[in-house]
Amino acid sequence: MASVGDVLRQTVRGVLSGERPDGALIKGLHPYRRLMAHIMKGRNESVVYFDTYARADTLMRYIAEASQQFEVDITHCLVGAVAVGLAENPKMNRFVVGRRLYQRSERQITFSMKRQKLGRDAKLSAVKMTMGETETFRELCERINGEIKTERSGKKTYADKEFDVLDRLPRAALDAAVSLLKGLDHYGALPAPFIAGDAMYTSVVIANLGSLGMNAGYHHLYEWGNCPLFMMAGKTEKRALINDQDEVEAVSVIPIRWSYDERIDDGLNARFGIEAVNTVLEDPYTYLGCVAADGSDAVRLRREAIR
Repeated sequence: MASVGDVLRQTVRGVLSGERPDGALIKGLHPYRRLMAHIMKGRNESVVYFDTYARADTLMRYIAEASQQFEVDITHCLVGAVAVGLAENPKMNRFVVGRRLYQRSERQITFSMKRQKLGRDAKLSAVKMTMGETETFRELCERINGEIKTERSGKKTYADKEFDVLDRLPRAALDAAVSLLKGLDHYGALPAPFIAGDAMYTSVVIANLGSLGMNAGYHHLYEWGNCPLFMMAGKTEKRALINDQDEVEAVSVIPIRWSYDERIDDGLNARFGIEAVNTVLEDPYTYLGCVAADGSDAVRLRREAIR
């Protein structure tokens, strides 16, 4: 637990140098990029929405084959694809706090899940994971499954404990506590353990509504935390697309909707990041691998030269 002295020292460093425990201050910005954070102070006045569609036929075939080796579904593949996309496009792994732009120190992905598989009253939970630099897709899936098992065990998580404490506060005290935490974050003084345990201090949030039989919606960006990206995937559907022979064909696709804080970088790099994610989803044998029983096709979820 951070002491008052630790918080004060971190506050001074944050104010003077912009130092934070979860990212490095980006210096030498173009004046336009620097001013954006002062003109557009909130994420939701800076948000841009993108629609994409990932062809699903190969992905579904891959999942059926990979399932013979380890437990995997579309959510696992979405996390794996985003992990590669962030590694391939580091400018997507930035965030704005305190009117300053930072490069996040790690690739961190938060995804939502139901704590119970069935039932309208099942509670939602957000799982935050840090991507490993030498991790294979199978290893990532095994870690995800371990986190899901923990969430569904009924054991209280860091978030549960945090919510329990805040829930006991009267309204005025809760408002004051939230304002204090936001103020500490603004000046880079929020203790590192708090940031590490909060699901909204993350590179991206993924919500697979397709697992609930729902279509993808357009999601806002949370003003709490520092997440600049939200990915919503809907249920697989058929769409009419034109192939290379200029013929119309019915194609199975996963509709994906992105919410993107344009203060972190321009739309061109957003496009590169989104295309990288689609590339992985549409060619999982190349970019995820791990189908061979001997593991000879294992791929590390980092830069894989997607171009």
